Amino acid sequence: MIMEYREYKELLYKAFEQNSLSHLLCEENSEKLYKFSNILVETNKTFNLTAITEEKEVILKHFVDCASISKHIPANSKLIDVGCGAGFPSLPIAILRNDVTVTSLDSTTKKIDFINRTAKELLLNNIVAISARAEDFAKNNREKFDVATSRAVARLNILDELCLPLVKVDGLFIAMKSSRGETEFSEAKFGIGKLGAKLEFVEKNALNFGEASIERETYIFRKLRKTPTQYPRIYSQIAKKPL
Repeated sequence: MIMEYREYKELLYKAFEQNSLSHLLCEENSEKLYKFSNILVETNKTFNLTAITEEKEVILKHFVDCASISKHIPANSKLIDVGCGAGFPSLPIAILRNDVTVTSLDSTTKKIDFINRTAKELLLNNIVAISARAEDFAKNNREKFDVATSRAVARLNILDELCLPLVKVDGLFIAMKSSRGETEFSEAKFGIGKLGAKLEFVEKNALNFGEASIERETYIFRKLRKTPTQYPRIYSQIAKKPL
């Protein structure tokens, strides 16, 4: 049975307040998160989008988690979410930050169709979803975005080559990781420099809702210079021999 909006809104505000994110909520975007949650759960019955479908889990593990990077996204940014899956973090960011123009990128057409349908139902005019591989998309979209994000897609030494060519000089690459970030960063450090970026800082925190908690490590990289034109390579080369 679908939770009533009043009850859902109360849970949503409690979760966001517990993680110092309540400033992002208002009546309009609370309603949109509620509708998004319902669309996600209903669609998930016929097409596997997420293993997380219980309301409280969706609020913490999807909405609070995605909202936690909002403070790192400059005002009026053009953001690309690489390997967006069912729209995380791109859909919550588009809902919570109407000043940000969002591009959701994924190679799975059904997931992209879901995001575009959801955006239309929620009357979001600041997000578009595109079905393409990141290395192919980069051919005509090099260094067009202020921010690239990616959550739980691949190891950092693969993600860096997929994301950094899309970022403008002085832009940011925000990699959302769990507890293996330090190991992945040590593997990727050389390649990140080769691609024209450096680590700006790491944010490690626990996101909480009631008794539930998730660990999050967010790695923020600054693009210092243009990425050499030979990158990104084709994916098989990236995966076989990361930089």
